[in-house]
Amino acid sequence: MSDLIKTASEQAREIILGALGRLVASGELPGEPMPGFIVEIPADKSHGDMASNAAMASARTFKMPPRKIAELIVREAVTEGTYFEKLEIAGPGFINFFFSSSWFADTAAAVLKEGDKYGCTNTGKGEKVLVEYVSANPTGPMHIGNARGGAIGDCLAEIMSCAGYDVQREFYVNDAGNQIEKFGRSLELRYSQLCEEKGQAVIQECGGDTEAVCKRIYDDTDSFPMPEDVYLGMDIIEHAYNYYREKGGFAADNSRETIKNALVKYALPKNIAGLERDLKKYRIEYDNWFRESTLHNNGAVDEIIEKLKQSGYTYEQDGALWFSSSKLGDEKDRVLIRANGVVTYFVPDIAYHYNKLVTRGFNKAIDIFGADHHGYIPRMKAALQALGIDPDKLEIVIMQMVNLVRNGEKYKLSKRSGKAITLSTLLDEIPIDAARFFFNLREPDSHFDFDLDLAVEKSSQNPVYYVQYAHARICSLMANMKEEGFDADDAQISLLTLLKDPRERELIRQLAALPGEVDAAALNYDPAKITKYSVELATLFHKFYDVCSVKNAENDDIKKARLMLCKAVRQALKNTLSMMKITCPEKM
Repeated sequence: MSDLIKTASEQAREIILGALGRLVASGELPGEPMPGFIVEIPADKSHGDMASNAAMASARTFKMPPRKIAELIVREAVTEGTYFEKLEIAGPGFINFFFSSSWFADTAAAVLKEGDKYGCTNTGKGEKVLVEYVSANPTGPMHIGNARGGAIGDCLAEIMSCAGYDVQREFYVNDAGNQIEKFGRSLELRYSQLCEEKGQAVIQECGGDTEAVCKRIYDDTDSFPMPEDVYLGMDIIEHAYNYYREKGGFAADNSRETIKNALVKYALPKNIAGLERDLKKYRIEYDNWFRESTLHNNGAVDEIIEKLKQSGYTYEQDGALWFSSSKLGDEKDRVLIRANGVVTYFVPDIAYHYNKLVTRGFNKAIDIFGADHHGYIPRMKAALQALGIDPDKLEIVIMQMVNLVRNGEKYKLSKRSGKAITLSTLLDEIPIDAARFFFNLREPDSHFDFDLDLAVEKSSQNPVYYVQYAHARICSLMANMKEEGFDADDAQISLLTLLKDPRERELIRQLAALPGEVDAAALNYDPAKITKYSVELATLFHKFYDVCSVKNAENDDIKKARLMLCKAVRQALKNTLSMMKITCPEKM
């Protein structure tokens, strides 16, 4: 897999070190160890394609002005057999390197040769990584935060696979604990209301219609009041009413606990199936759906408590068992088992991460969490450290809130969850391509305004449309030229050396940047690097296309070279969009 920027950077370093070696051998420079120096791509392309501070970095070592050292290095530099045609000195002693035509030609050729694999690297070296994302509470539908987390997590997993990691995707199903108890209580209360005289009257008045019945009960808070500590969504009423319609009433001697458990057993699988269905619609499919209940049922929760006790980081106080997490970097100690003997949610979470990193042997566990989980990081890392696990094996990506914007104003949602926009309703309003692209337009830790109007707009202002249009524009160009009897399928790769216009070369530089952007996105857990890359590539293509005519090129050789460049750009656009699971239309 090619990375021509990395290759050229290594060559530049070797050119410098080779020149210094010859200068030391000739006695023009003292035989002192060479200090570290950098080779980088300068922001200003007039300063070269690559630049190095080697002369400044070695000035103290060689007791010589940087500019003089730079002059000696440039004089002794050997560029033969490399991708550089010349070196220049700038300012106090920067050494600027300029690519030869062969670098530009080889870059475009690499894209064409590697096809769908172009941009991929072997940086991960097969390291086993588990990415957990969304993991929405199964007691209700997914919200906008889950929509952003899904796009970030799924694209990150794809990017890391491209970077050479062995990646698995996982959804953690919280099917045990307090939220399930709350879910059951909510269902039982709504079911009881339906069975009471007022509920029966509503059913009769609405002719049994599910939507009408649920809406009447949901809206009439005076006749059907609910306490604040339960789930208030419309979905709870729907589950209770559907159970009533399918199963009827319970026997008079059934306890509320029996009714509650029966309702949970009925509704929870439907919710989980709904989560899976909505996520598939969002183009997200997991390798594993891991249930919290398995950790309780197989003894893993009890086992983790014993391991923490053996670590020496627990103590008892006021009848509860505490974890001394403050000794390991947390802001305060945490309760593991309450005085009533019930474990806190923290314990199965520890058991779950132990399962990831020890039982299943993943080298890295990456969790995509909302901003409200920021305090979760030090306590979980403290728990891993107490268990003898390297806490750096856990990476938690915190994503900030999303504001929905419509007509230039924030789209206000009801505080009552029954009226909030869900993932499913969002995808009914905007294209899936737009959702996945927009949610990755900013770094995960940045706040984001999601413009619902822009997401459906078919113009260059819509970034996903802009990128897809570049792909479609190239497809249309190639189809039209083929109809006219011209294509570059049998063109000689050597013709790519004819691409010397600044816009052609800027476009090729962007093509060359893709492997590095993939590595950076994987290293920083930031898929936004790929969306930004694709927008920039599309921008440079449109600029090139508007100035450097393909159909009316000076001669057939340049026409073929430009057509090959267009094919390379189309391939890179396809590869980046595919990483985000966004469609690549051939016509728009």
